[in-house]
Parts: sequence; structure tokens; C-alpha cells
Amino acid sequence: MDENSVVVVGAGPVGLAAAAEVLERGLQPLVLEVGPEAGSAVREWSHVRLFSQWSELIDPAAARLLERQGWQAPEPAGYPSGAEWVEQYLQPLAAALGERVRFGARVVGVARRGRDRVVDAGRASEPLTVHVKTGTGEERITASAVIDASGTWRSPNPLGGDGLPAVGERAARERISYQVPDVSDAQVRARFAGKRIAVAGSGHSALTALVAFAGLAEEAPGTEIVWVLRRGRSGDVFGGGEADQLPERGALGLRAEQAVDAGHVRTVTGFRTAAVEADGDGRLVLTSFEGHKSEPVDEVVVLTGFRPDLSWLSEIRLGLDSVLQAPTALAPLIDPNVHSCGTVYPHGAKELAHPEPGAFVVGMKSYGRAPTFLAMTGYEQVRSVAAAIAGDAESAERVELVLPETGVCGGAGLFEEPEAAQGGGCCGAPQQSVELAAPRSR
Repeated sequence: MDENSVVVVGAGPVGLAAAAEVLERGLQPLVLEVGPEAGSAVREWSHVRLFSQWSELIDPAAARLLERQGWQAPEPAGYPSGAEWVEQYLQPLAAALGERVRFGARVVGVARRGRDRVVDAGRASEPLTVHVKTGTGEERITASAVIDASGTWRSPNPLGGDGLPAVGERAARERISYQVPDVSDAQVRARFAGKRIAVAGSGHSALTALVAFAGLAEEAPGTEIVWVLRRGRSGDVFGGGEADQLPERGALGLRAEQAVDAGHVRTVTGFRTAAVEADGDGRLVLTSFEGHKSEPVDEVVVLTGFRPDLSWLSEIRLGLDSVLQAPTALAPLIDPNVHSCGTVYPHGAKELAHPEPGAFVVGMKSYGRAPTFLAMTGYEQVRSVAAAIAGDAESAERVELVLPETGVCGGAGLFEEPEAAQGGGCCGAPQQSVELAAPRSR
């Protein structure tokens, strides 16, 4: 690759879409993926069914590239599982991009050639450099632009209510998991069947886990589910139901609510975990910051969201919000302290720009610690970013996406909800929303 190429980090849905968009602009993309195949992170939640239809899960430029090679798009109204998303779309897309995608390539740093982040002199005339580790050693690749679409899957938030692992959380790691379990798998089923399970989290991953465990409880006597919520009350945690413009997303909330109403799930609110310790029987007991203790549990499933790994971007100049770790122009649109309904407008290169020219963070990682994201939001991001890199400012600034509504809006939902937010809060009538594109994009 030469210094006019565009390096894309990550061969997930948004990274591969970015490569297709860049290629369509006549530029040369190089996708670097640490995993052995396309959609490596998606494969880890392959059992989960998405709540977006196929029509919302395929990037337009990627579709055009695939169709030129005889690819047939899946039925637009269908709802794929993670495995189907990989097998019917991501894997063929990576194959269509060919040698432009390299697997087993871990990006360990990005910098301006010959300049650390402190140096101003000559910075504008130098290309970016991407430092990569592979099975055969290390190399440095020069590029005109870098698009970080590496996601957040490898950086789950801890159980601890202050953003750090709870005391004893690391020591109890064998009894704590951080992803939605596949209870159809015999080994996973044996781990949870007949056990008391604490599920921590209030997003769609947590709702999915509650529904799965409720089904297990009906079949395996003795299975108990304790739902641990940090917020003071459940509020609108089940979503918009029938008012949600993504029907499967609304249906998921309704199924979770039914599981709670049926008595399969006991809910504990206002519990922010400070410590995890084993009792005399080897079960785990959670202690809150106020000193309250949970009943002993056999397993803990932590589904409290994700956070970006920014360590390998330390030598480029990023403009990040101090709270969310999202781009400063984007952060006010997605701050969950203000927007429980997920109201956000489609956005692109303008909102994603950083002080370092040519450096973009897209996809779930662009949202920093904000909890929700849609795949089609990421596709609009990379369409705009590719246009900006190619010098097409008009296209980069144009909005080509309308997002569906959640059907619910109620102000802040992270801690105790302020009284002013309880009647609709900042958001007023729900407008456009985002949900996630990893296991959360169901």
C-alpha cells in the first residue's frame, strides 16, 4: 500500500462497508482485521437474532459490489441471526474485497509519520502511519486516511457501579460472563440450568438474556433469575412495545416484560455493585455502594454495555467529549444523561471529524460509552466519511438516512431520573433513534 491508500481497522459490518464505500470512490482501501475471518466479533454472538431487517443490515455500496459478482440479496423483510449475517453478507463481502482485507493483523498504533502528537512542524504534509503486528512480525503502513471501525466488543463495561471492576470481580471471573449466553448450547445450558442467575444491565442485551433465561426456567426446575438494575426504577426499560418502528425490537421488550410479569424474574432496582465475594457455599454475593447485599447467586451475567479502546490511538490528536469519549460534535446528540429515547440525527464526517486530518472513528466505537447504535447509522457514517476523504464535500454533508422511532421517550435513565424528565424530558415526542449494532442491534 502507498500513502494514498485508506486503512480501515476492523472487518465487521461497518469496517467492510467503509472499504466498499472507499473503493467505489476510486480509492484503495486496506482492511486490517485481528481475527481470522470477517465478522469475528459477530460470530461470538451468532445465536442472537437481530431486530433489524436484512434491508437495514446491508450497506448500499457493499450491495452494489456484491451484485456485480452475482450475489443474491437475502429476503429484505427477514430477520437474520448473527451467524446468518456473517455467512450471507459479511463473508461474501470480504471475499469480494479480496486481498484488500488482511486477517490476523493487529493494529497497535496510529501516528503521523515522523511526528508524535506534540509536534506541529511539518505535520500537515506527512501521511498517517499504521503500526501492525502479524504472525510474521511487525510492519508500518502509510496511508492518507485511517478509518477506525474496530468496535467495542472486546471492551465490555465491568459490573462495578463506578465504572471500574467491583472489588472481587476479577477473582470471580469464572462465575461471571459478559455476553448473552446461548442456552441452546448443551454446555452453556448445563452451566445455567437449575441455578440462581443475576443479570446486570438494562439494555437490549440484558432483555435478550432475561427472555432466554425465562425460557430455561420453564424447562429446568430451580432456575431463578435476579435482574439487577442500577437505575432507581425500571421506568421505560422495556422500550416502546408496539409503538416501536422496529417491530422486533419492540417485541423483545414485550417478551421481557411478560417474563417479569410471569414471575420468572425478580427485579432489584437502585443497586450499584461495589464488591463481589463468595459465601460459605461458594455462591457469589453482590454488595452495593450503600452496603446492601444481594441474595447468593451461582452465576452473574454482566450486560452493562461497552466502552472504546483508545490506547492505540494515543499518538494522534483526537477531539473527544470528556464524558462519553465520543467526538465532541457528536456527543451532545447521544448523551444518555439527556436522551433516554435515543433521539439522534443521522450524521457523518462533519460530526466525526477530529483535529487530526484524515483520522475517523466510526461505528459503535464512535459512540464512545453511549449505549445504543444501529448498523444503518454506521453505514451512513462511512458513506459520508468516504465522500469527505475523496474530496466530495457536498456528498459528505448530505443526509441520506431516516432512522426509525423507538416509540418511547422519558428523559435521562442512568441514575435517579430528574423530575423534569419524567414527563418527556428533553426529547419531547420521539423522533429518530439508535440501537446497537453488535448483540445489541437485535
